[in-house]
Amino acid sequence: MKVLIIGGVAAGTKTAAKLKREHRDWDVQILTKDREISYAGCGLPYYVGHVIEDRAELIVNSPESFAAQTGASVRTRTEVTAVNRVEKTVSAIDLESGDCSTYTYDKLVIATGARPFVPPVPGTGLKNVFLMRTPEDAYALRDAVDGGGIRRAVIVGGGFIGLEVAENLLARGVKVSVIDMADHILPGFDPEVQNHVENRLTDQGVMTFTGTRFEGIEGDGKVEKVLTSRRAFKADAAILSIGIRANTEFLADTGIALMPNRTVQVNAQMQTSDPDIFAVGDCACVVNALTHEPQWAPMGSAANLEGRLLARHLAGHEVAFRGVLGTGICQLPGFAAGHTGLTETQAAAAGFDAVSVVCAVDDKAHYFPGAGAMLIKLVADRATRRVLGVQALGGYAVDKVVDIVVTALYLGATIDQLADMDLAYAPPFSTAIHPLDHAVNILMNKLDGTLETFTPAEYLAGAAEGYQVLDASMQPTIEGAVYVDLATVNGPLPEFPLDAKLMLVCAKGKRAYMLQNRLKFYGYTNTRVLEGGSLFNGTSY
Repeated sequence: MKVLIIGGVAAGTKTAAKLKREHRDWDVQILTKDREISYAGCGLPYYVGHVIEDRAELIVNSPESFAAQTGASVRTRTEVTAVNRVEKTVSAIDLESGDCSTYTYDKLVIATGARPFVPPVPGTGLKNVFLMRTPEDAYALRDAVDGGGIRRAVIVGGGFIGLEVAENLLARGVKVSVIDMADHILPGFDPEVQNHVENRLTDQGVMTFTGTRFEGIEGDGKVEKVLTSRRAFKADAAILSIGIRANTEFLADTGIALMPNRTVQVNAQMQTSDPDIFAVGDCACVVNALTHEPQWAPMGSAANLEGRLLARHLAGHEVAFRGVLGTGICQLPGFAAGHTGLTETQAAAAGFDAVSVVCAVDDKAHYFPGAGAMLIKLVADRATRRVLGVQALGGYAVDKVVDIVVTALYLGATIDQLADMDLAYAPPFSTAIHPLDHAVNILMNKLDGTLETFTPAEYLAGAAEGYQVLDASMQPTIEGAVYVDLATVNGPLPEFPLDAKLMLVCAKGKRAYMLQNRLKFYGYTNTRVLEGGSLFNGTSY
């Protein structure tokens, strides 16, 4: 069997390595136009911030070491320009010599990845305009910062990579602004969570400007201003992290089915519309494991999974890719943000009767050094109680919460099946009842009607209009609110009738829930707890 793979990095090299382990005698060859065959693209922002010091650490394998370790052959600086499906050949050009060659295949794997999108606006060719896709991009930006010439930077695009670059530049003492044309930064989160993140970033010194269109760059030979629909931003550097586009132009005349975004359409075996051609990684479009609708997942994690599965399929195993969940996590200044599955907005759009809860819980034993708060938004289907997704923010163990829910989603678990899990506990690691267990219990209470709330989204939309705010904190903290000491409530509140509209607020929501429970016992019929408390929603009521 002769398997020809176009592209390396994650998906291409994973396919080749696994294939050679399965069938050492197969002829497996990689053609890539890059100089490097495999590099840590997700680590690039951390090289900029000197978290990763040695640039050699970014190179996972050299072409020579990969070939020696796996037995696959590698040709770098070789760009494929055409595919002939009838003759089962590809045409390629050597980018060093300019020579053209033809390669044959029995099975063809397209792993050409994606490239950064650079909009057609003025000034993108100026000095100190950077991308963040290859090791060379990271080398150039770090060298410029180390040289002392960058004091102010504008990052165009508020996705994971852009925000990770922002965190690392901030740590280097660079003043950072992030602009994004969308209503909020951080795709994959619900609007109220995005709004909370934007506020926290502002507190850390990263200014975010959403609903702001990038219109160009000005400067005398180098970046001096970034032009936007809002205003011009003075800057010494601009980092373009607007998005990526699949590298599939060479397939235009092949008849291979492409999605509207020009990614390659594949089935559960990563097979294209041609039975002998397959696609994996950032150039391929897979499906969502929950909705079974097409979903593009340009992540290194997905690329590796797809490459390994494809290799097993080609080797004769009966396998099928279950789809992606859109899982992601990002380290931000002072905290992390992670998510998986469907947001509440996405779940509703997919036809689910989505119900959610936002809670603020301790991330480890409150008395242990370094303890802090974790904010969790858990989403489920109201009728079936099936778990649909989670969003989490915090300084510790956000990945663990996300990964537990990933497991639940692939197993089709309900919220009740997640309850009472015997998760790892010791004071340095967690609370006695794990943060996710807390979130599960709170959502179960809400579904069962023992907890009645306003979600942060409902509160922002004005649902609490006409409600009197009661401060249920340990000490009075909310200006203008009536303070109620939970310990003293042993009957109806003299100043409020039993049908009074009361919104109960405390720092995290726990004492507000306990106050609601007690007030319900004494006959109150119209109380609501503000989910997430003042920690999530702020203190202006």
